[in-house]
Amino acid sequence: MTDTVDIAALRQQFPILHQRVNGQPLVYFDNAATTQKPQSVIDCITDYYKLYNANIHRGAHYLANISTEKFEGARDQIRRFIGASLKEEIVFTSGTTDAINLVAQTWGRKNVSPGDEIIVSTMEHHSNIVPWQMLAEEKGAVLRVIPVTANGELDISEFEKLLNNKTKLVAVNHVSNALGTINPVGSIVSKAHQAGAKVLIDGAQAVSHFAVNVQELDCDFYCFSGHKLYGPTGVGVLYGKISLLNEMPPWRGGGEMIRSVSFDKTTYNDPPFKFEAGTPNIEAVIAMGEAITFVENLGWDFLHAQEKILLESTTDALTTIPGLQIYGTSEHKTGVISFLIDGVHPYDLGTLLDQQGVAVRTGHHCTEPLWRHYEVPGTVRASFAVYNTEEETAKFIKALHKSIQLLQ
Repeated sequence: MTDTVDIAALRQQFPILHQRVNGQPLVYFDNAATTQKPQSVIDCITDYYKLYNANIHRGAHYLANISTEKFEGARDQIRRFIGASLKEEIVFTSGTTDAINLVAQTWGRKNVSPGDEIIVSTMEHHSNIVPWQMLAEEKGAVLRVIPVTANGELDISEFEKLLNNKTKLVAVNHVSNALGTINPVGSIVSKAHQAGAKVLIDGAQAVSHFAVNVQELDCDFYCFSGHKLYGPTGVGVLYGKISLLNEMPPWRGGGEMIRSVSFDKTTYNDPPFKFEAGTPNIEAVIAMGEAITFVENLGWDFLHAQEKILLESTTDALTTIPGLQIYGTSEHKTGVISFLIDGVHPYDLGTLLDQQGVAVRTGHHCTEPLWRHYEVPGTVRASFAVYNTEEETAKFIKALHKSIQLLQ
């Protein structure tokens, strides 16, 4: 571990971890789906409703002022967290999926024409495939797909061949939720810009693992969710370069996104408010700021060291199991291990692990095209977070051996 963080004290901050599942202490290895929440984030949500529940931006009274101040304070905190230049470039959404759809329905509808091309990759989450399919069908555009290599990396040479003067957008993930692969998005952005294309990065699996700086990446759009960052569900972020946000039409109409309304004509607000119609998930936005404070207080050095230990020790143990194959073996990956065992269905294995208190993910992980590429129905996925321990990985391996004996 590290001398700077007491892992036992850290785990005490997460109430949900201290329970038994099927008579066994909970081992939670489903963090790529959602992370658990520290007490500080939980308290932040309850404090909002107990102490200053009020709508934002619209009131002149005490509670409204506090609520607005904390809400907009979180926006500026997120700006700093991802290295954006302006807080106006931070648009609150209901999550990564909502953020991607916002870009597809605004920038995409305005800028994509018949015959244009949109590039995604084989390893994308469905949320970064389906919105572009829908847009392509509506506009008569063409969807192109970057293949992946045997070890689960993007084939950059093939990506370069796909780029041409018809390419309007490249939409790829920063980190694969199924393989853990960290993609070279800086290089992808540079190559796409040389071809005249814009770039959207799905950062849902990245922001809890390492520092992100959108200005250094020079991406046009960057999306992520609060719930994979030790924050609440139902809230996310779209970063967009201010020049693009200014040009994009609004998507949803209602309060907050307007400057003036009459039956003759409505004029729209400036970004980010132009894209934030209606009362937002106020307490979740504020709590996401608290989750970022939690991560920043731990520090990236500790997060990296913890993840490296868990990933390496678990991978080493898994590779000794006969008939086990790991999918996603890039040298550059986060704490995600997807695997299959010969003759064992992933759902059966997941069920037996659950009976022993171990929570893992089974199935296609919203990446059906990826597993179709590998010609498998899906995998078992173990994914780690900062509160996981080597003791838990040892329990996981022991439970795995027991499950295999029962199934083979």
